[in-house]
Amino acid sequence: MNLSKKEIIDILNSDDNSVLDTADKIRHQYVGDGVHLRGLIEFSNICKRNCQYCGLQSQNKSVKRYRLSKDEIINLAKNGAAQGYKTIVLQSGEDDFYSTDLLCEIIADIKSLDVALTLSIGEKTFDEFRAYKEAGADRYLLRIETTDENLYKKMHPYADFENRKRCLYDLKKLGYETGTGCLVGLPGQTIESLADDILFFKELDADMIGIGPFIPHPQTSLKNEHSGNLDLAVKVMALTRILLLDINIPATTAMESLRADGRLLALQSGANVVMPNLTDDFHKKLYEIYPDKVSATREELRKKLDKIGRFIVENNSGFRFENR
Repeated sequence: MNLSKKEIIDILNSDDNSVLDTADKIRHQYVGDGVHLRGLIEFSNICKRNCQYCGLQSQNKSVKRYRLSKDEIINLAKNGAAQGYKTIVLQSGEDDFYSTDLLCEIIADIKSLDVALTLSIGEKTFDEFRAYKEAGADRYLLRIETTDENLYKKMHPYADFENRKRCLYDLKKLGYETGTGCLVGLPGQTIESLADDILFFKELDADMIGIGPFIPHPQTSLKNEHSGNLDLAVKVMALTRILLLDINIPATTAMESLRADGRLLALQSGANVVMPNLTDDFHKKLYEIYPDKVSATREELRKKLDKIGRFIVENNSGFRFENR
């Protein structure tokens, strides 16, 4: 389905929320009622970047930093596979400690568990992306956060907007299921730039899109800013479903951090993925991108999904090409 930038802006500015129902119907038609669980392992909170909205930014000296060993990462992945998770997501700050060889060893070991593997480890070179793919990585998540170049530069000091885009197109070229996404409610963000974000997702032909409201972290320069609007974030997500039809869209934890039913609202407005956290409790608390991050067990999620007529997908599926 195609919408013009003006049509997207008009919907985002409107009080009419019928777009949420439309997105839910399209979700049902193209990807079904099953919800795919991705088991998240946050293996390092060390980051060389200084993203202004992120509690893990390099200039935040109050963070107790950690990095997990190869064996610790593999053991968490084994526990996840034993619990029934069919996709493991490895996420970290941009931590150069993990060499390409080490990451490829970790990838190969996790793939031996008969699971799909998603990486979310930041910007890399084409050759690094290729090495991870050859080692067995299936998906890669790299959120652009905003396609407004001026806003991007304000939010990401010393980062290169064009390099971020280069990474995303490299991932597509290498055959990854490629994920990106945006924050809704960044200081200085406009409805027009959110419309551009949605159109960029369409242009990229992204396979996964993560959308969440901005939540200020008390140890960042944005600590006194207002949180993003949850209803607007859900509407951006719904429009993304309408334009890209068969992609995978997570109901992000940030939505539930702002409102108790936020994740269920997302699942009833186009989302079809949830990412429970498999990181151990000690390290989970230290991976604080934003405060008051919520968590739920597999069984808790099952009960919540049952209330809205949805169910957990138990097989190793959920690749976009399977939905076509």
